[in-house]
Amino acid sequence: MDLTKVLSVVKSKKTGFFAAGVLFGTAGIKALSSKDAKKLYTNATAAVLRAKECVMDTVTTVQENAEDIYEEAKQINEERAAEDAEMEAFAEADVEETEEVSEDAFKEVEE
Repeated sequence: MDLTKVLSVVKSKKTGFFAAGVLFGTAGIKALSSKDAKKLYTNATAAVLRAKECVMDTVTTVQENAEDIYEEAKQINEERAAEDAEMEAFAEADVEETEEVSEDAFKEVEE
């Protein structure tokens, strides 16, 4: 096969592909700018906005629940700290009482 024929076929194929691309591109632009396409875009955008609203409602609910959980957890920790302080005070009083009893017993033994 002759090199000029090969180049001619390649050039014609490239030209053909370019022409087909321009044709499909032009048809695509026409299709994308049609009334039906606009209606499709509008409906798709409306669906996205509804989904966004649903997600935002869920986020708000999660945030409110997280705030409630946080406040309840703080309350639990405050109650536990108060109980621990009470137990420590009781233990210290018990130790002091035991020391007094031991000292009294020791004095009795010495006498």
